[in-house]
Amino acid sequence: MQDNATEVTAAGIARLAGVGRAAVSNWRRRHADFPKPVGGTETSPSFALAEVEAWLRDQGKLAEVPLRERVWQQLAGHPEGPVTALVHAGCALLLIHDRPTDWLELSAGSDERLAALLPAVLDQVITPRFGAPRERAVNTPAGPELLPSAPLLRGAAELAAELGARQTYEFLLGRHLDNNPRQYTLTPADLAALMAELAGPARTALDPACGTGALLRAVAPRPDQELYGQDSAPELAALSALRLALQGKAAVRTAAGDTLRADAHPTLQADAVLCHPPFNERNWGHDVLAYDARWEYGFPARTESELAWVQHALAHLKDGGSAVMLMPPAAASRRSGRRIRADLLRRGALRAVIALPIGAAAPYNIPLHIWVLRRPEKAPAQPELLLIDTGALAADGRGGLDWRAVRSAVLDAWRPFERTGSARQEPGFSRAVPVIELLDDDVDLAPARHLPPAAAGGGTEQLARVRERLGETLRLTADLTPPEARRTQPARWPLITVGELARGGALLLRTGGNGAPARVPVLTDHDVLAGTAPSGTLPAGEEEAVLVETGDVVVPVLGGGSIARVVDENTAGAALGRNLTLLRPEPADLDPWFLAGFLRGTANNRQASSYASTATRLDVRRLQLPRLPLDEQRRYGARFRALAEFEDALRRAGRLGEQLVRGMYDGLTDGTVAPD
Repeated sequence: MQDNATEVTAAGIARLAGVGRAAVSNWRRRHADFPKPVGGTETSPSFALAEVEAWLRDQGKLAEVPLRERVWQQLAGHPEGPVTALVHAGCALLLIHDRPTDWLELSAGSDERLAALLPAVLDQVITPRFGAPRERAVNTPAGPELLPSAPLLRGAAELAAELGARQTYEFLLGRHLDNNPRQYTLTPADLAALMAELAGPARTALDPACGTGALLRAVAPRPDQELYGQDSAPELAALSALRLALQGKAAVRTAAGDTLRADAHPTLQADAVLCHPPFNERNWGHDVLAYDARWEYGFPARTESELAWVQHALAHLKDGGSAVMLMPPAAASRRSGRRIRADLLRRGALRAVIALPIGAAAPYNIPLHIWVLRRPEKAPAQPELLLIDTGALAADGRGGLDWRAVRSAVLDAWRPFERTGSARQEPGFSRAVPVIELLDDDVDLAPARHLPPAAAGGGTEQLARVRERLGETLRLTADLTPPEARRTQPARWPLITVGELARGGALLLRTGGNGAPARVPVLTDHDVLAGTAPSGTLPAGEEEAVLVETGDVVVPVLGGGSIARVVDENTAGAALGRNLTLLRPEPADLDPWFLAGFLRGTANNRQASSYASTATRLDVRRLQLPRLPLDEQRRYGARFRALAEFEDALRRAGRLGEQLVRGMYDGLTDGTVAPD
């Protein structure tokens, strides 16, 4: 049964039909019978899913709506909103997971019968998993609430038969989170897994700022396990509970509320606490919590909300229990928190501070820290703090973090320290620092400030390798130097614009910045200008990302420079970033190197640029090319390609030269390189 109230955006229609947004816009203009908008706004209208599905099928553009897409559109267009729909779907999936025969019996009748009988059966599943009604985040929906959800529940059950109940819920929740990137602060799964390993095995685990449940989900399952969570957003507490219940057999107790002001689990003593708290909160309760018993290590300043969360976590640990917190780097060095940091060190509560690479989690522009804490059974005689800096383990070659390398390096340093209280020093990476060395006026715990530097430039052996590579590159540069230019008469070719070529089908023109799928690197305008690998990120969005292919030509549109880059096999597959235009030439009509070369002409760029604002903007459609036969294009293309290789060699030589000079300066100034 199709829900006629379900609405779908133009981006959703494009996904249904497997086309781009531009195709949907064309259908609306060219077909008078295309379904009319039923909601949304003038710039972002929405359409009835049933009408769209029928129109696509009548036009032969769709044989059947894919099941995943149909269920998602039912959820996204739910009259009570996607969060309510996710809760209802999660409850039904939990019933399917725990008592599949009950679902089969209930779903055999009408929607009205399903909505009327389902609450009583759901209560028999929800209460054992989540506790009594007054203490749980997920309450049994009433029959009238469930009736509009009936088509969604049937669709989710059908999808669960194909994927499994847990995978179905993960798909729907993940799609919702991807569509609302600014609404939620997420903890990446790889980071959550690392934090859970640092905490160690736990029968009882707590996340006092549970969000979507990523950290509790990473805790290794154990018999009779209990998972506790709390979040100020009621919808997140409910979604997290359902997610955890569908994952395993642990008892789940999540609650909604302000954790610091109204602790939902005041008597809980857990084996482990995992937390990604909100950062830089001024209104965390400073004015009303001055005499709270949790401030065992000192009353946090108004600007030190993170240290309040740290002490909340320690207050909920059994003796010997571990807490792992994701922290902003400022929490390790702000003067307002130095007394609390000092007491954490003196009493052996703070065990390790681990600096992560930039981009590990939101906010992605700073290197976040992990703090590993332990509820001390007694103060150690000579406590030490393990400091680790993983900043050098930044990239995996695809634009993201090499989490495998980060995890391996961190755990290799942590595990010996966990056993013995000390660890082997690795210059530039890790060191176990006696606490007495840190108890100065600042109590600055930033790892980089206490680690001995790595050997300059990687040591004299590395400097020798850099020098050798520089020599090879300079010799290659000499070989690639263009031959002496031969003078000829100015050519008077017939010209055609990029816009005319696009209209004629000789090339496809696309713009970037529409978002990128997870783990897909993004080619930025800086990458194009510098000739480097894709290095950017974009939040996921409704519009489909533009992925570059080998032979595409990418042009930056801001800055006034005459640059065009031909995509090679190493860059292919990246998403096109903001302020970039992609030109995909038809091989039978255009040579890509010929196209890129003529687009770089200074006079060509000048006539196609606009200077109406403070930034120069290039109108790529106005750029011109000569009309030449394909064989002649290839002659020019070969020369342009040789020039591009020469340019790349010059860039590489510059980078190697800078690396050699910096390494020599560092080596001479720290005494690891002799002056003669």
